[in-house]
Amino acid sequence: MHLNIDNQEVAVDRDGFLVNLQDWTPDIAEKLAQEEKIELTPEHWKVIFLLREFYAEFQISPAMRALVKYIEKKLGPEKGKSVYLLSLFPPSPAKVASKIAGLPRPTNCL
Repeated sequence: MHLNIDNQEVAVDRDGFLVNLQDWTPDIAEKLAQEEKIELTPEHWKVIFLLREFYAEFQISPAMRALVKYIEKKLGPEKGKSVYLLSLFPPSPAKVASKIAGLPRPTNCL
């Protein structure tokens, strides 16, 4: 499967995750978010860039529990809550945010 972004074909798997992580750009993130019916705000971008930072450090996409703890560590306890992340990336924050951030599917997400 492919997404067409600015007349460029970008390969995605059957669930919409990028096949080649190096293809990710903010424009691609916007397109992936549109596919999820999410309009990206500055709050979304903070989480997206933190996810990419997490991946660069640990070479995995975090499951929900690890994501919540990482966001709490980086953005504070008011944002390090699953309810906050669910409000940004429904219905599955770890999965949806990882997809938009151009990362692989977290291993424990269906």
